[in-house]
Amino acid sequence: MTIQKMRVDRGWSQEELAAHAGLNVRTIQRIEKGKRASLESLKCLAAVFETQVSDLVQENPVNDTQTSNQYFLDQAEQDAIDYVDNLKAFHMNWITCIIVLPFMYLLNIKLTPGFLWVLILAGVWALAIVLQAVLIFGLFSEFTGAWEQRVFRKRMSRHDR
Repeated sequence: MTIQKMRVDRGWSQEELAAHAGLNVRTIQRIEKGKRASLESLKCLAAVFETQVSDLVQENPVNDTQTSNQYFLDQAEQDAIDYVDNLKAFHMNWITCIIVLPFMYLLNIKLTPGFLWVLILAGVWALAIVLQAVLIFGLFSEFTGAWEQRVFRKRMSRHDR
């Protein structure tokens, strides 16, 4: 769905969308004409439309005046978006854990006070959070894209022999 279609579906003018997003009307006009949007503009629009930046980036509207790659972000921007999405998921995970586990403890005490199954749940959840943190914060930094490329090239060179 294009930004223009989402705007029209909400019954907003370009001026209203610009006001909601905190952007200049001219910026909205340029984006709707197919010009490349900055990451900050996409973040503002994603917030207004209650969607992910990646959903706005995946659009590929084509008309006579635009090429098919104007909405695609370069790799560094896409990596930054992915990192922020993963970081958000990590924080939501540990926050949810802190909120849910006390209720699970109370349920455990109420239903089966002789067996603290909530400790198993807490342990598994804590392990998941630790693994997620390890992946997000780069504790396995050896396994980056460059490593993948080296291993791939090495494997392909064996295959070509």
